[in-house]
Amino acid sequence: MIDYFAQVYPEKYPKTKSMNTFQNENFIRRIIVILTILVLLTVLILNRRWITPPSETPDFIYVLPLTNALLNTTSFILLLLSLWAIKNKKVELHKKMNLFAFVLGALFLISYVAAHFFLPETIYGDLNHNGILETQEAHRVSSTRPIYLFILITHILLATVGFPIILMSFYYGLSNKIIQHKKLVRWTYPIWLYVCLTGPLVYLFLKPYYAF
Repeated sequence: MIDYFAQVYPEKYPKTKSMNTFQNENFIRRIIVILTILVLLTVLILNRRWITPPSETPDFIYVLPLTNALLNTTSFILLLLSLWAIKNKKVELHKKMNLFAFVLGALFLISYVAAHFFLPETIYGDLNHNGILETQEAHRVSSTRPIYLFILITHILLATVGFPIILMSFYYGLSNKIIQHKKLVRWTYPIWLYVCLTGPLVYLFLKPYYAF
């Protein structure tokens, strides 16, 4: 009914534009949900080894864990610079830092998927690389393993939760919906910052136990 009056009397019903905006936002939300599901399914399939990787692993794959850590570290620094920029009203610099961090995040996702497709699972404390945390090995890392597990679990959970709201925050920012952007970024920013910080920490914990 509202659409009908908006078409017949456009000068009296200027809400058509806002309605289109609402519809566009709903479309973006659907796209973000679909992307989130696809990413989660991809990671799940790779972690469960439902697709068998090739028998030969390309040489560059072995540097991907370090590459991922460096990408996360760089993103962490960029996010700090982004916060400094917006606090000092340097809006354009703020946007550039965030976009740069977003691009690095996309590269990280590609690199992460590739690494998990080719490389075997690494277990914290597994010194002999047999894929089993034996009693002696578990005893050796008993004091640090709870810390590692806490960092790993919170990293994974917040990365999962953060992915869609980071995308939504970028949508609000790039479409100049500043009020919505600010409200969402109160949650997005600390989550993204934490994920970028804990990613390299997970790498440092696992580095002595890589079987390559």
